Amino acid sequence: MTAFNPQDLIVAMPETRLAVLSLLLLLMAVSAKKENYRLVSRLAVAILAFVGVLVALSHSGSAFGGMFISDKFSIYMKLVAVTGSAVSLVMATKYLERENAARIEYPVLILFATLGMMLMISADSLITLYMGLELQSLPLYVLAAIRRDSVRSTEAGLKYFVLGALSSGLFLYGASLLYGYTGSVDFPQIAALLQGHAASMPGMVTGMVLVLAALAFKISAVPFHMWAPDVYEGAPTPVTAFFAIAPKVAAIALLTRLLEGPFWDMTQQWQQVIVVISIASMLLGGVAAVAQKNIKRLLAYSSIGHMGYALVGLAAASVAGVQAVIIYMTIYAVMSAGTFCVVLMMKKDGKMVEEIADLSGLGKSQPPLAFCMAVLMFSMAGIPPMAGFFGKLFVFQAAVAAGLYTLAVIGVLTSVVAAYYYIRIIKVMYFEEPKAAGIDAAQDNGLNFVLAAATVAVMLFIVVPAPVLESAHAAAQSLLQ
Repeated sequence: MTAFNPQDLIVAMPETRLAVLSLLLLLMAVSAKKENYRLVSRLAVAILAFVGVLVALSHSGSAFGGMFISDKFSIYMKLVAVTGSAVSLVMATKYLERENAARIEYPVLILFATLGMMLMISADSLITLYMGLELQSLPLYVLAAIRRDSVRSTEAGLKYFVLGALSSGLFLYGASLLYGYTGSVDFPQIAALLQGHAASMPGMVTGMVLVLAALAFKISAVPFHMWAPDVYEGAPTPVTAFFAIAPKVAAIALLTRLLEGPFWDMTQQWQQVIVVISIASMLLGGVAAVAQKNIKRLLAYSSIGHMGYALVGLAAASVAGVQAVIIYMTIYAVMSAGTFCVVLMMKKDGKMVEEIADLSGLGKSQPPLAFCMAVLMFSMAGIPPMAGFFGKLFVFQAAVAAGLYTLAVIGVLTSVVAAYYYIRIIKVMYFEEPKAAGIDAAQDNGLNFVLAAATVAVMLFIVVPAPVLESAHAAAQSLLQ
């Protein structure tokens, strides 16, 4: 590890600027005579937009003694995560104000969680990895329980915190084993020490499995998914939307960097683990969601299934596989943002509702909203020509090219099963009569804009896929070069 170099601040400029601006925003918010949530939220969105520009203009390089790395892979995934955070703030404003939950700490916590995600994505050391992981996780625990007057929100936060602490313990134990066997916490040095010796180091395999278990918790992959349905249902809906959009992208990016980097010589060992987790997640996500009546719980199981599909590409252990993962997570983030816009619009007589049956008759009462939801559900199900179809196509192609035929076949079959509950939502909207008054007309311009943008992106991906495909390919090559 080398001494600090001022050049490090240039390589990590987006992160350092975000940290400083987040602290300044916090000081401004708490020192104001009167809380002004809308102002703080708008400033937070502006900060994220500024940081997004800095990320886009970033150059490749390493910093802080090799613990931090910037490359095309990190730049692409950071852009998705930062955009997801900004979008989630836009989606939350009207809801929080209407529910008397518009506290100034909400956007500040989003900023600090985003900073943690960016550190996770650029981590090139176990120390940076853990620092980013905890910096992301701690604000999420608070966000889940931010409705202090709600038993469901408090319970969701407590469950998430307890299980999150368990995952942190697993990671630290696994990281200590990795350090004990290699004598280093830096990814390049760990990779060099494992080269040609991975099979003869059972302690390393144990440490790797524990680290994988901790990261599987962050993406709610089976068997570490138990927190997702309760937290998705209990947390305020804007918080649930944020959980579904940005943190999942950062966790998948970190998992990809870890497996395709320092653990590359242990591919035979971790590939088996990833295949099992992927199959279990796809099966549970496809089957368990069928019986759900609450749309937030359904989307929780849906997210578990989608993480299983993303892991299919990761299991391929190839440039094509990493490219497929990047494309899949990009499309998933867009679909999730659009879907949660509809969930945030589900209110009757000014009160939020969450039952799938509450969408009945939407096709007649609000045709544009029903159309957008139908497009997003078709995409989630992987039905062509929507973007979701191409996300699954790329991960299955990567699996077949890597010889993982059984994994690809199971993925296709579970996609067919999962299509049932997505199409069921469309059936409820268009072919069932409402039992009472339909949901109120949406008057939130922010939600309408995000929903329209997500719907258009999902529909037009087949027309202009090149920007995403080319950027994802360049990002995958930079990671595996």
